[in-house]
Amino acid sequence: MYFEHDAEMWRDFPALVPGVLFAAGITSDVAVDSRIIPFTERAEARLANATESELPEIQAWRRAFAAMGLKPTQYRCASESLLRRFRKEGTLPRLHPLVDLCNAISLAYAIPVAVFDAAKIAGHVRVQRAAGDEKYLTFSGETEQPPAGEVIFADEAGQAHARRWTNRQSAASAVRDTTSGALIVAEALHTTAAADITELTAAIGRELDAVWQIRSAGTVLTSRSPRFSFAAELPHHGA
Repeated sequence: MYFEHDAEMWRDFPALVPGVLFAAGITSDVAVDSRIIPFTERAEARLANATESELPEIQAWRRAFAAMGLKPTQYRCASESLLRRFRKEGTLPRLHPLVDLCNAISLAYAIPVAVFDAAKIAGHVRVQRAAGDEKYLTFSGETEQPPAGEVIFADEAGQAHARRWTNRQSAASAVRDTTSGALIVAEALHTTAAADITELTAAIGRELDAVWQIRSAGTVLTSRSPRFSFAAELPHHGA
């Protein structure tokens, strides 16, 4: 299995910096509330001095959405949506320990972080422009067909695991209580993206180790090294 961005994406968005991890051994019977606090506190500190739309990480995504022909205030990247909700409500809903942690880290860095159930992915995931025949499952159970040209996360079976790039994930590969293997993707476009993505992926790796005592595989991708390959499982510590 592997994850990559299509060559067209690297050409059209040369500032792109993706960080990718895979972890096996995920369970839902762990507590992460105390581990979330440092990340939400960092987000609170940033939002005390600026709204989410003023952060450079979000401004870069707004420019990318505009370049894709999308109205940035209608379709927001995932991290902007999380920050906006957090600023208004002061908290985020609890969904699954891994998702909750990744959402908190996304808040802290203002960078979109997607978490997929690897078992629900067919073969590979490629960020690419849709051909127009892919299928996307909404959380309400409806099936949509992204139009040709829309940036999606597509697998070998023609499933779209995310629409409008970092706007919204699919229910088809959402992390649930039965999830054991997860593919985690963070993407940034701002000036300090390389350093921030490296720091963010390291933070996720530390949380995976601390909470689940599992060793994750991960890397920061580039246009010269655009593919991340991962096995179905990784050994636990001590294996």
